[in-house]
Amino acid sequence: MKFTFAWLKEHLDTDRSLGEVADKLTMIGLEVERIEDKAKLYAPFVIARVTEAKQHPNADRLRVCMVDTGSGDPIQVVCGAPNARAGMKGVFVPPGAYIPGKDMTLQVGTIRGVESRGMLVSEFELQLSDNHEGVIELPDDAPVGKSFAHYAGIDDPVVEINLTPNRSDCTAVHGIARDLAAADMGTFKDPGIKAVKGEFPCPVAVKIEASELCPAFALRLIRGVKNGPSPDWLQRRLTAIGLRPINALVDITNFITYDRGRPLHVFDAAKVRGDLTVRRARPGETLTALDGKTYTLDDTVCVIADETGVESLSGIMGGEKTGCSEATTDVLIESALWEPKNISQSGRKLGINSDARYRFERGVDPAFMLPGLELASQMVLDLCGGTPSLATVAGSAEAPERVIDFPVSELKRLAGFTVPLPEMRRVLERLGFFVAGQGERVKVAVPSWRPDVQSKADVVEEIVRILGIDRVPPTPFERGEAPRKPVLTPIQTRTRKAKRALAARDLIEAVTWSFVPHQQAELFGGGKPELALANPIAAELSDMRPSLIPGLVAAAQRNADRGFADVALFEVGQIFRSDQPADQFTAAAGIRRALAKPSGIGRHWQKRDGEVDAFDVKADALAVLTAAGAPATALQIAAGAPGWFHPGRSGTIQIGPQNVLGYFGELHPGALEALDADGPLAAFEVILERIPEQKKKPTRSKPTLELSPFQPVERDFAFVVEQSVKAADLVRAALGVDRKLITGVTVFDVYEGKGIEPGKKSIAIAVTIVPRDKTMTDAEIEALAGKIVAEVGKRTGGVLRA
Repeated sequence: MKFTFAWLKEHLDTDRSLGEVADKLTMIGLEVERIEDKAKLYAPFVIARVTEAKQHPNADRLRVCMVDTGSGDPIQVVCGAPNARAGMKGVFVPPGAYIPGKDMTLQVGTIRGVESRGMLVSEFELQLSDNHEGVIELPDDAPVGKSFAHYAGIDDPVVEINLTPNRSDCTAVHGIARDLAAADMGTFKDPGIKAVKGEFPCPVAVKIEASELCPAFALRLIRGVKNGPSPDWLQRRLTAIGLRPINALVDITNFITYDRGRPLHVFDAAKVRGDLTVRRARPGETLTALDGKTYTLDDTVCVIADETGVESLSGIMGGEKTGCSEATTDVLIESALWEPKNISQSGRKLGINSDARYRFERGVDPAFMLPGLELASQMVLDLCGGTPSLATVAGSAEAPERVIDFPVSELKRLAGFTVPLPEMRRVLERLGFFVAGQGERVKVAVPSWRPDVQSKADVVEEIVRILGIDRVPPTPFERGEAPRKPVLTPIQTRTRKAKRALAARDLIEAVTWSFVPHQQAELFGGGKPELALANPIAAELSDMRPSLIPGLVAAAQRNADRGFADVALFEVGQIFRSDQPADQFTAAAGIRRALAKPSGIGRHWQKRDGEVDAFDVKADALAVLTAAGAPATALQIAAGAPGWFHPGRSGTIQIGPQNVLGYFGELHPGALEALDADGPLAAFEVILERIPEQKKKPTRSKPTLELSPFQPVERDFAFVVEQSVKAADLVRAALGVDRKLITGVTVFDVYEGKGIEPGKKSIAIAVTIVPRDKTMTDAEIEALAGKIVAEVGKRTGGVLRA
């Protein structure tokens, strides 16, 4: 919703600044999206006089003008406008200024060999109208050197607010002013609307056949109007909020739509045949609307028709055939009520967004249907002349009365604070409510323009937003002795932690289809008949996915095909092994392609350059599981990954042979061929539901976090072992020496070659020791190191490398 500050002041008598008004709008729930400072935009544009205009020496249609801007010597401007001549006054803009109509910044230029140091602009270049046939011409008394924006009255700031769907009353400047007045920002101006005296009966009758879609319809004929351009003040007002002035009759309806939130429509009476009927469209009927498009209708759409057929889409858009032009002499003005849900559904079905639809689908004030017609009629008479008929009304525009029995204590119960009843009454009555009664309970009558207020809680909301949300006291939750129950389920918590862990490892989240081709489903352990879709959205998306990997591989390949070969993607989502709930899991999967290796992981035995491999995705999988709550010390790496992984470059992650948490490795060449993807490509997938729940130990004492105050110590060991020895066995052996002191063991080097006997390898580990009770002496550290060497030798046969 857009409006200018001056427009607002026509409904609100205030001396508050624009900044104060904008802040208050946001505080009362009418959030200010932006403020467009027109004065700043148009600041470089000044009134100037052309002192000389000569023919361009090298162009027939150009003139070389000398322009007096009132600030020094005349400036040379090359101009192609046909009306540029000596003695005229126009609008000059210097180099460096932004031209909004052309979306460009003006520079000093040379045109056909003649330098031009500025520009005389048209209305089009200032976005004042579509007229670009000539430059702006101003009266002889226009002050040279003064701001054109101030002179023309186009320097008014434009405010744009973001309305919530329930505030239909604030789709009007009038309604916004009412709210501000209630919040002590000024005095609300609400002059009454006088009825227009009709001179003759309206010759066009109205029949409502679909009363469930149109409760009421009012119509008036005005004969002998003189339609043409609307006055400058009206054109400026519409242009400021982004509407294009068309002609006086149409501009009046657009103005009242924004000023009072009352959409109207005008028909050229000479083009209407017979009486008007409000009915459902007949299947197959068409209408060419005012936007120039032809729409095919069905019986869910409400229309206004004459004897020849459909003439308007009710509450959405009029028809091109009966639209008003400058040739219009007799005009029918329509003001009606439409069923909001039907307007919304019809607008979506036809793909039409209009200012009328925006208001009708939210609900307009039924009590303003006839006053809106009277206001429009008076404006037509003032601007276009003519003779009005009596208004003809079909249906009833009476709004149902809503009276809420409101306990005064409800404010304290819902908002946490109290105010005296007179203050409550003052706020509500300024908003248009009527409050009757005294004491602990009062009756609150809701005005017709507030369809959103239906209950006691709505009344409390009105009081709180006007008095200020800052008056609601901060109230801590009662925690009690028992710990608070978690809001998220375990799987929701694991999902969030998994996403954060993978994002921290430089993977980018992707969202892929939950469906895959049947051949891919079979390859990844699915393809069962019960997982085939009865009505797939595409032939190649026929089965529910048994794995996240096919979708991620397809996404990586699409990136590679477009020149982004080094991609690392992840997804956390559902996979389906059967149609039974027990076989539907939440998986976390990721892929790395080409050179997309993880970065910033510190000292590691593996080289950090080159192509991705199984160890990269193994680290990703372990990071996910650890973040999601899996016990790191219990995780085991074993062979036996599924067939879509490379048999010698993959593995499983498990907690014992009965609980396989996931898989990792490089994808099998056959799988890559079936997925129509190029390698190298490594992937992992883990099942979050298979992570065991942490054991809840019954205890009366509160859990404590034990942090050692002493400096950790890190010692490196290199062991020579048989090639068949697994690094994980060596790590477990070192950890088992003293689990209280030893907090971490990592592998940082694996070496085979010169200096190492054939059939053997060197594995280097870093052991982190954290003292608990006191700083350890050198002797104590050496004693612990000796135990580590002895335990590793005992369990793996490894000897300390010389």
